[in-house]
Amino acid sequence: MAMRKRADEVFPNAAGIDVGGSTHWVAVPPHLAEQAGCQSVREFGAMTDDLSAMADWLSQLGVEYVALESTGVYWIAVFEVLEARGLKVWLVDARQTRNVPGRKSDVLDCQWIQKLMSLGLLRAAWRPAAEVCEVRAIARLRDVLTSEQSRWVQRMQKELVQMNIQLGEVLTDVMGLTGQKIIRAIVAGERDAGELAKLRDRRVKASQEEVRRALTGTWKAEHLFVLAQALSMYDDHARRLADCEAKLRELVGARSERLVDIGALPRAGSKARQEFDARQMLANWAGVDLTRIDGLGVNVVLTLLTEIGPDVSRFATVKQFCSWLALCPGTKISGGKKLSSKTKLSANRARQALKMAAQSLSRSGSALGAFYRRLCGRMDKPRANTAVAHKLARMVYFMLTRGEAYVDQGQQRYEEQQRKRSIVALQRRAASLGFLITPVAATSP
Repeated sequence: MAMRKRADEVFPNAAGIDVGGSTHWVAVPPHLAEQAGCQSVREFGAMTDDLSAMADWLSQLGVEYVALESTGVYWIAVFEVLEARGLKVWLVDARQTRNVPGRKSDVLDCQWIQKLMSLGLLRAAWRPAAEVCEVRAIARLRDVLTSEQSRWVQRMQKELVQMNIQLGEVLTDVMGLTGQKIIRAIVAGERDAGELAKLRDRRVKASQEEVRRALTGTWKAEHLFVLAQALSMYDDHARRLADCEAKLRELVGARSERLVDIGALPRAGSKARQEFDARQMLANWAGVDLTRIDGLGVNVVLTLLTEIGPDVSRFATVKQFCSWLALCPGTKISGGKKLSSKTKLSANRARQALKMAAQSLSRSGSALGAFYRRLCGRMDKPRANTAVAHKLARMVYFMLTRGEAYVDQGQQRYEEQQRKRSIVALQRRAASLGFLITPVAATSP
């Protein structure tokens, strides 16, 4: 006699997959397996043919939903193959499925995932559209190359210091215009401190004599060799970064279907024009100019769009969006008592970008800058930073969903609004105590 689905099952035709590096274990509902006359648990390899066979088997059994853990990067191929076959694939957090009762094995894991999925106890993680994932891969590679290039700059600084070349004491940026000229001249064979000091740009605050003294050191062959290798790696990463920038412009430009007015083209130098072009391209992709929000520069907006995409309709409300970014206060309550309201830890890149943007508002003369400083007076800076990042996330959500342009009210108007709110609060408090507050100007003779 075939087994029937339980009355409390939300997804009776759901399967669970325990994803691995070389094999994948798949568990299907027992009633579907009995109807087909096969086992409810089956092992598949990791090759493309194996994944296609998995998709065929699930489709033949009548499986509608599939739940799989986000294990490393092994889940991506499984996710894409099953989704292409028309199955509704849920990517779930491993923290939701880790409490497997009894002994732990791959077979038990996939059965436990299938059971939780059928009972509706799992939540699907959000994954951007395929076109956003394509841009995201290039943007993340760009971040990795930038980080690695910075490490080679640190290596060059270390070798210079070991030769007592105190270039960092006279230059703000060692890899700036003057710093690169001097380092490349050293690698090319120049050792005379006076000749190297002549490469100083006129905008450098340190005098030529100070630069000469900083460039007088011990020229050791081993450090010079490492310096040359580090400079070569720096240049190699610079070329790779240029390729990434070109690819990003190509991909973002191909996704720009509308023209957004972001203002007039600046008459300044090439760097300002490049930034304007990047702003225009990102605005055309998003449909709104997110860089108008104070603190959100081109790099921050690029990170946001490559991580979440311009379409955030997957989040029904702004609260869901901020919760996905891990910027909402936590709700840890037991026995009617709030135990903690800390935000959960997250490695979300969009969240990190928003927190960096919030930190840059500490000296801003905008309304957001005044809001950040007011919060710093009420709480510690890390909590204020998270609160401002939460506010920025709400603005981004509303701009992307409503297509509204952001207009800064200014610090003065924001402070005036806060002053009026404080007066109203004081009057309400005084009235409750039986007093009346009168302004000083009204009582003066």
